[in-house]
Amino acid sequence: MSLRFLAGGACVVALLASVCVTPAAAHPYDQYIRGRSFFGAMFGPSIARMVVSYPTNQKTGTIVISTAQRRLYLVLGNGQALSYAIAVGAAGYAWSGVNQVTDKREWPDWTPPGEMLQRRPDLPRHMAGGPDNPMGARAIYLGSSLYRIHGSNDPDKIGQAVSSGCIRLTNQDVIDLYNRVQIGATVIVQ
Repeated sequence: MSLRFLAGGACVVALLASVCVTPAAAHPYDQYIRGRSFFGAMFGPSIARMVVSYPTNQKTGTIVISTAQRRLYLVLGNGQALSYAIAVGAAGYAWSGVNQVTDKREWPDWTPPGEMLQRRPDLPRHMAGGPDNPMGARAIYLGSSLYRIHGSNDPDKIGQAVSSGCIRLTNQDVIDLYNRVQIGATVIVQ
């Protein structure tokens, strides 16, 4: 009985350590990254980043986004991919296609496009990068399109169809993806 209790306690300590330990900040704003709320983490969709079986003919480093599954897959090769939970475009704003990563930025500025300002005239015309910026901690730019793969300062929305077409990840996940993806990588949205 006491052995089972000790084993259970060791598992809890290991779990807490894996959740609470974060790497040193790469950017001064990284210290302000917000996680999911307690209730969102406990009762929301699974947002765990994980290695999954992913047989594909796509080359290593390709990003495949499944809007139906609300998952982004970074192809690792050998039949595996790194899977991330995402938020996708709301009804009427979803899209599909193939593009390439053309730029990456830490804590990017945000200038809402004209179409978005027409729908939401209350939005700022420009917002400097930082913890309150809706682009989040990192942005991965897709070709010359207006769409991005970026972080979110509202992580409880991950798993939902809420954006104007951009793909959102938690700030922790977008930092991880940002560090793995190369400029020129293929991005397939389906």
